[in-house]
Amino acid sequence: MTPQELNHLKLTAVRARQLIIRSIHAAGTGHPGGSLSAIDYLTYLYQSELCVDPSDPENPDRDRFVLSKGHVAPALYAALAQKGFFPETELLTLRQPGSRLQGHPNMHDTPGVEFSTGSLGQGFSAAVGMAKGADFLKKGFRIYALLGDGELDEGEVWEAAAYAANYRLDHLCIAADINGLQIDGPSGEVMNMEPIDKKFEAFGFDVITINGHDFEAIEAALDRFHKNIGTGRPTCILLKTIKGKGVSFMENVVGWHGKAPNDSEFEQAMAELKQEEKKIEEA
Repeated sequence: MTPQELNHLKLTAVRARQLIIRSIHAAGTGHPGGSLSAIDYLTYLYQSELCVDPSDPENPDRDRFVLSKGHVAPALYAALAQKGFFPETELLTLRQPGSRLQGHPNMHDTPGVEFSTGSLGQGFSAAVGMAKGADFLKKGFRIYALLGDGELDEGEVWEAAAYAANYRLDHLCIAADINGLQIDGPSGEVMNMEPIDKKFEAFGFDVITINGHDFEAIEAALDRFHKNIGTGRPTCILLKTIKGKGVSFMENVVGWHGKAPNDSEFEQAMAELKQEEKKIEEA
């Protein structure tokens, strides 16, 4: 990518982090930690990768993205708003009665949402079903899903992985947000799923491990996914990330899995993110 494209992605991501904090603070509830760790990958998808059009959201040949770890909906909503699916001002209605933006994505109400997710593991299964359907219909669109590392505790994830590999769904790209923390503590202590890369490889995936905050690494991983199409091998990208990335007091703190900032915390978070935005603009 060009320096200008990289700068655009960095600016979009830091502004998305501000939108995430604003929406969760306004709601008084939500999941900031995983939203902040996942937003760089979502930013790249919606700004540079996915073939989706807010003016034609039902195009049958569009790419599909499923947020399997549905509790980080604030990140998805920020990415969708920045893509133009709805106004950014609507993000301040997060989790409010009558809002289209509830605590988990709703495919019936929210523009750009492909599948309603919440129960962990089910979104991955839906993405695999979409990939199988595309294969059956001989369609060329691509299917993407994002999981959390805590979500990998679910047995349904591995059933879906086995199915995807068995049916050679090479136009499926899953990513796992490996931030090392889940609601009850460090993922390795709650349920140690390591070696995650070897597990997915054993199921038949091409596995790529990257820094999930590095846009050039994300680009390279997705380029490899493109090359896998036609080989019969689905792709798995393991995103090594920092939970709460971008807000100093949230980073690597399990307590920020599902808690909204109070007013003083909100002001500190926004000040840090505004300072980072200014640094990127001046670079």
